[in-house]
Amino acid sequence: MTGESDTETPTLPPPPLRRRLAAGGARMLDWLLPPLCIACRNPVGSHHALCPACWKGVAFITAPVCERLGTPLAFDLGPGALSPAAIAQPPAFDRARAAFRFDDVGRALVHALKYGDRLEVAVALSGWMVRAGRDLLADADALVPVPLHWTRLVSRRFNQAAELTRQMAAQTGLANEALLLRRVRRTRHQVGLTRAQRLDNVTGAFRVAEDRKGWIRGKRLVLVDDVLTTGATIEACCRVLRRAGAARIDVLTAARVVEGPFAVHI
Repeated sequence: MTGESDTETPTLPPPPLRRRLAAGGARMLDWLLPPLCIACRNPVGSHHALCPACWKGVAFITAPVCERLGTPLAFDLGPGALSPAAIAQPPAFDRARAAFRFDDVGRALVHALKYGDRLEVAVALSGWMVRAGRDLLADADALVPVPLHWTRLVSRRFNQAAELTRQMAAQTGLANEALLLRRVRRTRHQVGLTRAQRLDNVTGAFRVAEDRKGWIRGKRLVLVDDVLTTGATIEACCRVLRRAGAARIDVLTAARVVEGPFAVHI
């Protein structure tokens, strides 16, 4: 008799080397680059996250929403409910969804990605977009980013819409058709233009790539951009995709402008 129990607790094997190296790398990254809020840059507990104050400031768009425009409705009118704006001026797309409103913190997030070269912001935005657009993505064939003209792409170094589709494709397994649409004419910046001026500005600016025209027919596409304001650019892209034979065109953005409590002009 040795006095030891016949059933000893088994010794668990150490975690795989790859997992230990990944954990060590993450700790080293946190030490070298402490995680900061993706909006205000104050310290937070993990990368690609918001601080409590900024999280409270994000105006996420949740149900009930207009089935076509994805804008908030004052009351839940049941499945398929349309807003007055969607009835009065039906859009070129089938459905649109956005993760949050383009105001305060939402604007800071979009601008951090678009103008601040903060690619890490796309990780968080794409996750919120997948959640907001789950109905659109469920049976989609591909994600299509709104393209930049090559001169603007050179000066900006990346297309924020393409970065969002890259992240979303990794999360959903959907095809990322980053070269399906081409911007063949450089346009003026849309900021400060009226809706009519914006529509005129982007007329004839987009084309489907020649080598993809046969592929697009009958496809269900999700057009992706960072923010939807008047919708002029989105409308121009959708008309080109529709003429090429796309069966369904939905729109998914990180943010959208919502004028007043529940109204929007597309």
